[in-house]
Amino acid sequence: MRKPIIAGNWKMNNTIAETKALVKDLIPLVKDAKCDVVICTPYTDLAAAVEATQGTNIKVGAENVHWAEKGAFTGEISAKMLVELGVEYVIIGHSERRQYFGETDETVNARMKAALAAGLKPIVCVGETLEERESGKTEEVVTRQTVAAFKDIDKDELDNIVIAYEPVWAIGTGKTATAEDANDTIKVIRDTMAKLYCPKCAEDRVRIQYGGSMNPKNASELMAMPEIDGGLIGGASLKAEDFSKVVNF
Repeated sequence: MRKPIIAGNWKMNNTIAETKALVKDLIPLVKDAKCDVVICTPYTDLAAAVEATQGTNIKVGAENVHWAEKGAFTGEISAKMLVELGVEYVIIGHSERRQYFGETDETVNARMKAALAAGLKPIVCVGETLEERESGKTEEVVTRQTVAAFKDIDKDELDNIVIAYEPVWAIGTGKTATAEDANDTIKVIRDTMAKLYCPKCAEDRVRIQYGGSMNPKNASELMAMPEIDGGLIGGASLKAEDFSKVVNF
C-alpha cells in the first residue's frame, strides 16, 4: 500500500509570526492523521516551521532549490542550506516556477538530482495548461515532463520522491478536474513510471498527488480514486481548519 501524503504549498504567504500561529493551530488537528503531513513554506519561514513542528507528525518542505551546491546565483538557495535548517521535502518544477521564472524540464531534472544528493525528498510537479488540455495534449505533456524529470534518476531513489500532477488550469482558479479525469491522468503518469523503471516499482513505490485546487469539499472524492495518493494543497493549506479537513479526508 502506498501511504497517502498531503502537502501544503504556502507559496508567497505568511510571516514568521503567522507561521508559528498557523502551526500551533494545526498540530492538534492533524496529530492522528493516517497520511504523511507536510507544510512547504517560504524560505524565511522555514526555521520557524521546523522549530514549531519538532516532536510532531508534521514535516517541513521548501518551495524550490537550486541545482548548484554554491556559487554566484543571487537569490537562490542550495540543498545543503535547506538540509542544515532541518528541511525534509522540497517542491520542484511547480507550474508557477515554470510559468513565471523560466523553469524548464532540464532545470527540473537538475534540481531533482541536487535535492536527492543532499538527502531531500522532492515533490516534483507535472501538468498541462488549459491550451494543451483543450488541444488534446494532456497525455503527451505529462509524459514528456515525467520522463525529463526522472532522467538519470536511480530506481533506488523512488521511495524518496513524490510526483504531483498539477493541471495548470486548475491552480488557484477554483476549477478542478473531475475525480475521474484526475485519476486517469495520474494513471498515465504511473504507466510512464512503469516504463521508465518497472510495473511493480510504479505500483508499490511511486506516490502521485493531485495538485489542482483540492479542498475540504472535494478531498474525500479525489482521495477515493485508486491512483491518487494525496494532494499538493495551495489556498486550503493557509488555514489550519481547512488544511486539517483535507489531511483527515
